[in-house]
Amino acid sequence: MEDQTAPAPSIPTLKPPRTRRAENPYAKSLRQFARNRFAMVAVAVIVLTVLVCAAAPYLTTSDPVGRDAANRLLPPSAASPMGTDELGRDMLTRVLYGGQISLQIGFMSVLVSVVIGVPLGLISGFVGGKIDNLIMRFMDLILAFPGLILVIWLVGLLGSSVTNVIIAIAVFSLPTYARLTRGVTLSLQNAEYVIAAHSVGATPLRIMAHHVFPNILGSLIVVATLSFSGAIVTGASLSFLGLGVRPPTPEWGALLSAGRSYLRNAWWISFFPGIVITVVVLALNIVGDGIRDALDPNLANK
Repeated sequence: MEDQTAPAPSIPTLKPPRTRRAENPYAKSLRQFARNRFAMVAVAVIVLTVLVCAAAPYLTTSDPVGRDAANRLLPPSAASPMGTDELGRDMLTRVLYGGQISLQIGFMSVLVSVVIGVPLGLISGFVGGKIDNLIMRFMDLILAFPGLILVIWLVGLLGSSVTNVIIAIAVFSLPTYARLTRGVTLSLQNAEYVIAAHSVGATPLRIMAHHVFPNILGSLIVVATLSFSGAIVTGASLSFLGLGVRPPTPEWGALLSAGRSYLRNAWWISFFPGIVITVVVLALNIVGDGIRDALDPNLANK
């Protein structure tokens, strides 16, 4: 006799819901930054300026320091889009080569101050006690001097050169990074993940590198971007005063200073370097503001 029992219906297996992976906050900030059209245009301006200045030997065949008395003080033309200076040197060539020096001063001074100031701030905030007091009093000593006066004094003491200008600007910027890092480090001392790292026996160096520093990175990027523009202006100011890069080496501030005596009959000598400084510094400030807005969760959610 055949079995009339119907087979039991199969119960469909339910797949567990997929857990959505937490989004990387830096990727989210990058997308937020990419939506800022003004910031993206500013990034394009900065990148274009760096590339053009770096490629100066391939874009122009003129000598940036050679003299040509027969072509002195020529106005802008098709042959010389930015004219020539009092010694017949092509201004476009000197602006391009001068950009290499100015951008180097800005980047290297920020890099040196970050490399020295951030570790000092981490040690000061994490260790505390006498070491904290010693480091902070040294930073207060630097802050006791007016910024440009301190830089002028250091350059006068060390001598006029690109390296000494970088050192002077880096020393002036040290307190910014040290105090910022120390403040964030102190605020994270009682954070749960820092206490947990202490409890499992993590070394102070590991805690500072893996748990404290990543929380400072966003603020450091913003401050460094804005400091970059300030360093370019400070370097140009020193050269304008005759304390920076020595002639005939081209540098944006030195080019601006060289045209002071020719403003009435050769305005282009100062005009074009001044425009380039203004555009680059403005672009850097816009990028810094864009990064700050992208990293600020309150602004990002608006």
